[in-house]
Amino acid sequence: MEAFGSVYARLREIMLDNAPGQVVAKDETGDLIVRTSLLDPKTGQPGWFGTVTVKKSYVAYHLMPLYGDLALSESVSPALAKRRQGKTCFNFKAVDEGLFTELAQLTRRAAGL
Repeated sequence: MEAFGSVYARLREIMLDNAPGQVVAKDETGDLIVRTSLLDPKTGQPGWFGTVTVKKSYVAYHLMPLYGDLALSESVSPALAKRRQGKTCFNFKAVDEGLFTELAQLTRRAAGL
């Protein structure tokens, strides 16, 4: 956690500041889980919105609305797309304010703001 503490802190701040109205399901050192207020029809549980998690060699920022919103997913810049793993995850090893600004805007749009 120490190696990525500042990266995690900034990404956590981005998720919480840009997704008002979502539900914080877990907020522990190195692990933030945010869910929607809408129930997933398959599980009957609140749906996934996003997570910020410290991994062994990076900090992962998952933004689940990218999975189902093609226009939102395609709006990701080439620079941010280089950090993308799969459809919904972005990995960071260092703070990058330019990419973090874009990620904040993307999160706000994902939250419907």
